[in-house]
Amino acid sequence: MELFQDHIFLSRLLFAFTAIFHIIWPVLTIGLSIFLVVMEAQWLITGEERYYHHARFWMRLFLLNFAVGVVSGIPMEFQFGTNWSAFSRAGGDIFGHLLGFEASMAFMLEAAFLGIMAFGWKKVSPGMHLFATCMVAFGGSLSAFWIMAANSWMQTPVGGDFIDGRFFLTDTMAAIWNPDAFWGVSHMWLACLEISLFVIGGISAWYLLQNRHTEFFLTSFKMMLVAAVFITTLQVAIGDGAGKFVSHSQPTKLAAMEAHWHTNPEGEGAGWNIIAWPDKELQDNVWAVEVPYFLSLITTLSPTGQVAGLREFPVEDQPPLLLPFYSFRIMFVIGVALVFLMLWSLWAWRKGELVPQRIARQKWLLYSWMAAIPLSYIAMEAGWIVREVGRQPWVIQGVLRTEDGASRLPAEAVAGSLIGFVGVYSLLFVLFLVFARRLLKNGPDFAPPPGYKKKTS
Repeated sequence: MELFQDHIFLSRLLFAFTAIFHIIWPVLTIGLSIFLVVMEAQWLITGEERYYHHARFWMRLFLLNFAVGVVSGIPMEFQFGTNWSAFSRAGGDIFGHLLGFEASMAFMLEAAFLGIMAFGWKKVSPGMHLFATCMVAFGGSLSAFWIMAANSWMQTPVGGDFIDGRFFLTDTMAAIWNPDAFWGVSHMWLACLEISLFVIGGISAWYLLQNRHTEFFLTSFKMMLVAAVFITTLQVAIGDGAGKFVSHSQPTKLAAMEAHWHTNPEGEGAGWNIIAWPDKELQDNVWAVEVPYFLSLITTLSPTGQVAGLREFPVEDQPPLLLPFYSFRIMFVIGVALVFLMLWSLWAWRKGELVPQRIARQKWLLYSWMAAIPLSYIAMEAGWIVREVGRQPWVIQGVLRTEDGASRLPAEAVAGSLIGFVGVYSLLFVLFLVFARRLLKNGPDFAPPPGYKKKTS
C-alpha cells in the first residue's frame, strides 16, 4: 500500500499507537492516587482498619499501573525530536517549556514521594505517609495539567507570534491559559476520575460476584457509586461546554464531528445526524438519519442558530471525516450508557439490594460494572481521536500543517520503529495482565497496620 511507503503517515501512525497505548495508564494513576488519599485519610480520621486495607490493596494496582505508564511514556516524548523535529523547532519555545515543566515539577514530585508511599509504611509515621500519598496524587494531577495545557495550545495557539514558521513566546501565562486550556484540562481530568471510579467499581463488582470479601469490596463499590453521581454529571456539563467552545474555536472540527456540510440559512435550523456516511469527494453525506433543528439547538441554544458547514472551508483545510464522526458517537453512546448504569445502581441501592446478603443476586448489574471498565477506556480513546484527528490537517491549528511538522525520515526506518513498538508494547500489556491477574487472585491482605493502634470510643 502506498500509505505504508509514506513517512508522514507512518510517523502519525507511530505516534497515534504509542499515545493510545500510553494514555491507558496515567489516567488510572491520577484517579487512583486520589482514591488512595481518601482511603488513608479515612483510616487516620476514623481508625477503622478496613480503610487501611483498602489503601494497601489498591496501592499495588496503582504501582503496577504507574510502572507501565512510565515505561510507555518516555519513548513517546522522544518522538517530538525524532519524528516531529520540524514541529519541535516551530513550537518548541512554548511546547518544550510546558513538557519541561511537566517533567521537572510534576513527574519529579511523584518520583520523590513514590518510594515513601510504596515502601514507607513501617518506616515513617502514618501522617508522613499520608503526606507522601498526597504529593504523589498532586504530582499526577499536575502532570495532567501541563500535558493538557501543551495540547490545548496546539488547538488554540496564543501568547506569541509566528515569524518565519517559528513561534516566539511573548506572554507565558497567555500561552499556558490559552482559550482551550480550561475545557481541555477539566474534561480530561474528569475523564481520569471517571475511568478510575469505574475501574475500582468494576473490580469490586468482580469480587462481589464471586462472594469474595463481600463486605470489604461493598465499601469501595458504594463509594464509587456515590462518586459517579457527581463525576458523571459534571463530565456531561463540561463536555457540553467543550463542544460549544469548539464550534467557535475550531468550526471545521465541529462540522467534521457532525458530518455537517451546509451552513443553515438564517431562520432555518441545522439538523443533527444520528448516523451518516460522509464523503469528502462528494462534499456531502451519501446518506444520513437526521434530527431536524437539533444541531442548532445543542450548539447555539437556539433551534435556528447558524452552524458553519464544511463547505465553507477549503477542501485542503477539512479534516478526515469518518474517524471524528463515528468516534464522537462512540464516546457519546458509552457516556449515556455509563450514566444509565449509575442510575440503575442507585435504584438497586434504594431497593435495598446493595447489602452483603443480597448483592450477589444482582448479577447483571455487577457484570455491567465490569463491562464499564473497558467501555470507559474506549470512550476516552474515542474522545482523543475526535480531538486530534478533528484538528487535521494542522499540527498547530491554523499555523503549521502536519505534513510540514514531520521529520524527513526513510519510510522503512519509521515502519521498523512502528513494528518494534507494537511488539514491545504488546509484551508490556501481557505482562501487566499477568501481574494484575495475580494481584486480583491474591486479593487484599488483612494484616494489621504497623505500629498503629485502633481508636477506641
